[in-house]
Amino acid sequence: MEGSSESNSRGLNTSGVSEFLPAERDRSKSFLSHIGYVRSLLGSHKEDTLRADDIVRALKCEDVSLRQWLDNPERSVDAFECFHVFRQIVEIVNAAHSQGVVVHNVRPSCFVMSSFNRVSFIESASCSDSGSDEERPKETMKKSQEVGGSSKEEEFQPFPMKEILAMEMSWYTSPEEDTGCANAYASDVYRLGVLLFELFCPVSSREEKSRTMSSLRHRVLPPQILLNWPKEASFCLWLLHPEPSYRPSMSELLKSEFINEPRESLEEREAAIELRERIEEQELLLEFLFLIQQRKQETADKLKDTVSLLSSDIDQVLKRQLSLKQKGNDVFSFLVSRKRIRQGAEGVEAEENEDDALDSTLLESSRLMINFKKLESVFFATRYRQIKASASASNDKPLARYYSALSSDGKSSVSNLTQPDSRQGGWIDPFLEGLCKYLTFSKLRVKADLKQGDLLNSANLVCAIGFDRDGELFATAGVNKKIKIFECESIINDGRDIHYPVVELASRSKLSGICWNNYIKSQIASSNFEGVVQVWDVARGQLVTEMKEHEKRVWSIDISTADPTLLASGSDDGSVKLWSINQGVSIGTIKTKANVCCVQFPSDSGRSLAFGSADHRVYYYDLRNPKLPLCTMIGHTKTVSYVRFVDSSTLVSSSTDNTLKLWDLSMSVSGVNEAPVHSFMGHTNLKNFVGLSVSDGYLATGSETNEVYVYHKAFPMPVLSYKFKTVDPVSGLEVEDASQFISSVCWRGQSSTLVAANSTGNIKILEMV
Repeated sequence: MEGSSESNSRGLNTSGVSEFLPAERDRSKSFLSHIGYVRSLLGSHKEDTLRADDIVRALKCEDVSLRQWLDNPERSVDAFECFHVFRQIVEIVNAAHSQGVVVHNVRPSCFVMSSFNRVSFIESASCSDSGSDEERPKETMKKSQEVGGSSKEEEFQPFPMKEILAMEMSWYTSPEEDTGCANAYASDVYRLGVLLFELFCPVSSREEKSRTMSSLRHRVLPPQILLNWPKEASFCLWLLHPEPSYRPSMSELLKSEFINEPRESLEEREAAIELRERIEEQELLLEFLFLIQQRKQETADKLKDTVSLLSSDIDQVLKRQLSLKQKGNDVFSFLVSRKRIRQGAEGVEAEENEDDALDSTLLESSRLMINFKKLESVFFATRYRQIKASASASNDKPLARYYSALSSDGKSSVSNLTQPDSRQGGWIDPFLEGLCKYLTFSKLRVKADLKQGDLLNSANLVCAIGFDRDGELFATAGVNKKIKIFECESIINDGRDIHYPVVELASRSKLSGICWNNYIKSQIASSNFEGVVQVWDVARGQLVTEMKEHEKRVWSIDISTADPTLLASGSDDGSVKLWSINQGVSIGTIKTKANVCCVQFPSDSGRSLAFGSADHRVYYYDLRNPKLPLCTMIGHTKTVSYVRFVDSSTLVSSSTDNTLKLWDLSMSVSGVNEAPVHSFMGHTNLKNFVGLSVSDGYLATGSETNEVYVYHKAFPMPVLSYKFKTVDPVSGLEVEDASQFISSVCWRGQSSTLVAANSTGNIKILEMV
């Protein structure tokens, strides 16, 4: 038997942890001499082919102990991977045997694996054959921390490293070593057999591991390895033969059919994997490109449909224009004369080329070009609603496939617009009216500043402004507990330093709202912070009636235009009360779960009512059935502070979520409307009541930037804005005061004039020009 003598037995170490030197060699040799000796044993004489860091391999952070790798409960058997590891260890052992060295420590804990399963041999303290058996568990634990990580991490390992290393010593001890015979090459072969078994037979628990390895001592293999890996099992039993002489030598092992069976090399496998990954990457790229192609084709189809729609609309407009010209009504001249497109166009000669004039108009209208995308979006939304309405009216089901909803950015996806219903031209008038009104005015101009004698009074916040029936008088009310009545024309025409009210009505509490009676010119109602609703006679300057049924502050009141004896109020007590002005008592109550911040009747009916609530919703009731709302409008994200009717079927709401929303009452489904026609954005409103007023489709609101904003119902962006200047009362200079905000606005009837007030009591009469 080769190498049976004790004198040829040496320890193999390529880690530098302990020494790979003959026992009789001087242990004080230098490190470089040590490396040189290893080179001589392994037959290497070239400095560049076997560097010190190839032999003395320190554990890197990404290396893992072969023991830990084997005992990973999630490890599955990959035949190529296992054979690749086994073949490397066989070559390491053969290199030692060829130099006459017996490797005592052919055990998993004495090997580490790096990337691509490259195996390196180390001889840790646990692998050393020096020292007593009692010391080995301590040494094993020490090295296990080096190989497998910190001891804290090992507490969570399914196979405790310390115990496994202690058992590993007995598992890898050959039968002849158990009987006290000398270590020989055959013992290393036996250990290779145990290692091969561990590679191809993973177990999930320590108890199962112990039973399996105990059975292996008697050459009893588990059924799964016999069924799944018969060649490997047969080869393993050969290496584990109890008689050393029946085990193969290393030369026989290397020449065996099992070792030399054709298998792909590591490089070939890596190349195959890389090729497969590249193919998968190409497939991914192809899928991505096909998806882009599909989406772009869909976009192209939609664009084609959109161009078709526009061509149809252009034809309709040209036909209508030609018809009007034949009747002597030149639409373009009319628009120019009314300054609906641009200023300074009065001098344009009628005989000018109209196409050139239109191009010039669009280019010069900066407001139109700046907001072109939004105008485009509104146009397609208008067309979509018209087409959908036509389809619903005719109940033409085939048309339904042409009415896919608009995307969030306003792009249309209307298809195949050759259907007759899409060519009726019903969209032209509403859109044209909105566009003209949007472009009619260019700015807000100050007509007059209302200068009051108590301007320096800190309690000057104006909470409400209202014009009387004829637009001659307007009233202001706020935290100064006074209702002040001013004559509008006198303020505009008189250049006085201080303006005084024509009537002043005093209340006991801070005032939150006012409303004129559109039938009785001199009658005005007010609400206050104590929950009291009062009705006043302005002509006599007297209180007519007082109603005290609310339990908390009343935020808003409104007198019905259709029934001037009916008044509604909304309160922090979560109720809306209906009052008979003549009787001075409530005649109905609507209870809600949240504070009611605003109420309003439609102009043409006293049988319905809308109100906004702190629960972010707008409610519309038929007062003949006050138990349930006729429609609930959901879309705001914060308190609804104002509601105003634009017409009998459309209302606008204001919220402290920075938006106004336009609602079409006819679009509710099962009593719920979650789709506003427009969300108007541009002003800032996060915490204060800033006012809301409606006139002829124009919506005026305040902003917490101390600005007045004007929108038109047809478009979601501002038409005009005006910023109140803050003037220091001492120095007279303009200053920035972020605390000031617009607190109330009110149109003067259906005119282009409005009154606005801010939080310091500064009141201005503005006009759109």
